[in-house]
Amino acid sequence: QASCCGERERVTLKAMVLAAGKGERMRPLTLNTPKPLLQAGGKTLINYHLENLSANGITDIVINHAWLGEQIELLLGNGKALGVNIVWSREGEPLETAGGIMHALPLLQKNADSASFVCVNSDIWTDYPFKKLPEVDGEEMLAWLVLGDNPDHHPEGDFMLQDGKVQEPADNQRQEPAYTFSGIAVYHPALFDGLEPGKQSIVPLLKQAMVKGKVGGERYKGQWFDIGTPERLDALEELLMER
Repeated sequence: QASCCGERERVTLKAMVLAAGKGERMRPLTLNTPKPLLQAGGKTLINYHLENLSANGITDIVINHAWLGEQIELLLGNGKALGVNIVWSREGEPLETAGGIMHALPLLQKNADSASFVCVNSDIWTDYPFKKLPEVDGEEMLAWLVLGDNPDHHPEGDFMLQDGKVQEPADNQRQEPAYTFSGIAVYHPALFDGLEPGKQSIVPLLKQAMVKGKVGGERYKGQWFDIGTPERLDALEELLMER
């Protein structure tokens, strides 16, 4: 199966799980527990990702951490008990998405079959099949985003999909509906070219790449939840208990 941007055979990508946030909207639950270790359905949020990645053949995983990160590292170790190989990217202070990924790039590129890599937020829950994600080549395409249907707390969405490209909606022309960025993506290191190290969001980089037509994407209609508040964690708990 070819990648989205070339004819070479599909390779297994490395993955990065973003787990360094302080989880301030989840307080008081996150005062003594890092957000990725909050539980729903008898399992930590981050464990669901590791099991899903492993089931989809993605076993080389970099996890960044900052706030109470030693708890995450203590629980998961090198990942062998879960059938994965975990390498840790330790941040003194949370560096946000772009800063955290930049800090981890050497780990993501070491012994990698592909320059591009999967990236997933630890504070979502999803049944997305990660093996579907394509490579991006760093020239024609810098990123690939998975968009989901808009949740009640974010009805306006984030981005539009037009002819397989992700675009920022213009205020005066919404021909297409906007969808919500799921926190699941594939990035190429070239997306971060010229970026200074330090704390910064990935959103400005993605918007710049969208203007150039270099962000592809898809709409996922399966299950996806943004676990941003204690109430949403409770809702996920109810769903998983029903299952």
